[in-house]
Amino acid sequence: MLQKTKPLGVLLTLIAVLFSPNLLASGGESMDLTSHGIGYAALLFFGIAYCIVMLEDVIHLRKSKPVLVAAGIIWAMIGFYYSQHGMNHDAEAAFRHNLLEYAELFFFLLVAMTYINAMEERQLFDALRAWMVNKGFTLRNIFWLTGILAFFISPIADNLTTALLMCAIVMKVGGKNTKFIAIACVNIVVAANAGGAFSPFGDITTLMVWQKGMVQFGTFFSLFVPSAVNYLIPAVIMSFFISKEVAQGDGEVVHMKHGAKRIVLLFLVTISFAVLGHSFLGMPPVLGMMTGLGLLQFFAFFLRKTQKHYYRTAIQKTEDKVEHERLRDLGDGAPFDIFNKVAKAEWDTLLFFYGVVLCVGGLGFIGYLGMVSEAMYTNWDPTYANVTVGILSAIVDNIPVMFAVLSMQPDMSTGQWLLVTLTAGVGGSLLSIGSAAGVALMGQARGIYTFGAHIKWAPVIALGYAASILTHLWINEAMF
Repeated sequence: MLQKTKPLGVLLTLIAVLFSPNLLASGGESMDLTSHGIGYAALLFFGIAYCIVMLEDVIHLRKSKPVLVAAGIIWAMIGFYYSQHGMNHDAEAAFRHNLLEYAELFFFLLVAMTYINAMEERQLFDALRAWMVNKGFTLRNIFWLTGILAFFISPIADNLTTALLMCAIVMKVGGKNTKFIAIACVNIVVAANAGGAFSPFGDITTLMVWQKGMVQFGTFFSLFVPSAVNYLIPAVIMSFFISKEVAQGDGEVVHMKHGAKRIVLLFLVTISFAVLGHSFLGMPPVLGMMTGLGLLQFFAFFLRKTQKHYYRTAIQKTEDKVEHERLRDLGDGAPFDIFNKVAKAEWDTLLFFYGVVLCVGGLGFIGYLGMVSEAMYTNWDPTYANVTVGILSAIVDNIPVMFAVLSMQPDMSTGQWLLVTLTAGVGGSLLSIGSAAGVALMGQARGIYTFGAHIKWAPVIALGYAASILTHLWINEAMF
C-alpha cells in the first residue's frame, strides 16, 4: 500500500531535485543543461505556456500572458544555476543579447503598427472597402479582388490588418451567403500569408530573417513567383465554387480624412529609410523606422494646427448641406493624436513576441536548439528540414519556429534560407489556427469561417504549398 505524502513535501523535494547544484552540474565547461532538471523544467513550463496560447480562442486568455510568465521562470532558473557556479555574468550577457534582438524588432513593429493605425484613423481602408462594395462586382469578382489585394497589400502592411480589411468587405457583400463568406475568408488567409512571404515587411518571420542578415533585402523578391503559385493554385480551384451573382452594395460613401494619402507616402519614405540605412550604412533597419516615426510626429503636429482651417475652407467650397455637416463635424472633431495611434498598437502581439523570443532564447542557451539543429540540419537534408518547419508553423505559431531556426544558425545556402522563409510564411495557411490572419478571421466571421470550414480546403492549400516549394527549387536553383 502506497503511503500518502504531503503536497508541500512533494514540492520541496521537486525543488531540491531541480535546483541542486550537485545533481545539475555539467561535466564540462559548456554548461549543457539539456539532460538536467532545469532543462526539463524549462521545456515543461514552455510547453504548458504554449498549450495555453493555442487555447486562446477557447479560454479567451491573451496569448502574451503565459509566455511572459514562462520567460521569467526559465531565465530565473538559468540565473540561479549560473550564480551557483559563479558564472552569473554569462547568464546576464545571454539575456541581454536576446533582449537586444527583441528590442530591435519591437521598435520596428511598433512604428509599422503606428502607421497602419494612422491610415485606419484617416479612413483610408474604410474608403477602399466602400468603393469595392458599391462598384457592382459579381461575387466571383469580389473573391478575386479581395484575394489579389490581400496578396499585394500584406507585403507592405501586416497580414493581420490586410485580412481583417478584406474580410470586412466580403461580409458586407456576402450578407447571408455564408458559403461565399467562408470560401472567401479561406482565400484571404492564403493570399495574405503568401503575400507576406516575399517581402521583408510582410510578416514578423521575414523581418527576423532580414534583420538577422541571412537574406538581403532585394533577394526576398525572388520568392514572388513561388508565393504567387502558393496563392493562385488554391484560388483557381476555389473560384469554381463561387457563383457569378452580382453583389449588392449599400450605397455607403466614405471619404478619407485630411492627410491620409500623405501618411501613405510617409510610410513608404520610412520603409525606404530602413532599407537604405541597412543596405548602404550597415545600420539596423530600426534606425530608419524610428526616424520615420519622427516624421509622422511632425506631420501629426501639422495636421493638428491646420485641421480647423482646412475644413473651414472645404465648407466654403461646397453647397451640399449633407457634405457641409460632415465637414463641420470633422473640423470640430478631435485632432490627430500620434500617441493615440501608438497606444492602439497590437500590444498583446508585441508582448507575446517578447515572451517567445526570451523563452526560445533561454531554451537555446540551455542547449536544446543545438540538439534540434543537429537532428534536423545535420542528420536530415536541409530541404526536408525546411519543409518540415513550414508544416510545424501550421500547428505552432511561425514566430517561435522561425526564431528557433535563426537561433540555431544552421549553415545553409541563400536558397535554403529563402525556402525556410517561404515555408514558415505560407505553412500557416494549412490550418485556420496556423496564422494570425486565420485566428483573427475566425473571430470576425464567427460561426461562418471556422476551423472546419478551412480544413475542407486543406488538400488544395497543401497542393499550393507543395507547388510553391517546387517552383522555388526550380526557378531559384542557382541560389542553392
